[in-house]
Amino acid sequence: MAYWSTRGLRGSALEEQINLTNALYRQKGLAVIQKIPTPITPVEVDNERHTISRAYFGMKSTVDYIGAAQGVPVCFDAKETTRAYLPIQNIHGHQIAFMEEFERQDGVCFLIVSFRAYGEIYYLPFADLKSHWDAAQSGGRKSVPRGLFDREYIIGSRSGFPVHYLEGLKTYLSRGGTGAQSAGSQSP
Repeated sequence: MAYWSTRGLRGSALEEQINLTNALYRQKGLAVIQKIPTPITPVEVDNERHTISRAYFGMKSTVDYIGAAQGVPVCFDAKETTRAYLPIQNIHGHQIAFMEEFERQDGVCFLIVSFRAYGEIYYLPFADLKSHWDAAQSGGRKSVPRGLFDREYIIGSRSGFPVHYLEGLKTYLSRGGTGAQSAGSQSP
């Protein structure tokens, strides 16, 4: 049973920026994206302070965010690293499986990856993530080096949006990317 600790808050600075971006997208009518809370079961509660001091994760979460951007269903996860690479171990099998299913329904999945030491944030299309994931599962490299991220997918603070990831989505779609393409289209 996994217990909550401060380790569970990794990436929270990135998520705060994304949450603010999502609120601005919604205000401007560009997208409706929601944060999916990680389900927890409290074990110890401080009734005096009205806080949970110890809890465990009740079930595996899928992705951090889900919604629609200008008619395009999207889901994504936010990852933050202080290293020059994204460890594949930070992505879980149930997340990959969910994203594959989501893309089979013509949704678009991706990661937003922050390389804190470099001040860079990238949009990583699911097809690229899946390629690295599959290689790692087959005994290949267990991380994605920053140098392998496509520089055309650098996203950041633009037009008043702290993490303007719709620019990454726009680039992806303009290159012909769709959810069904990367997950393997199947007829119903």
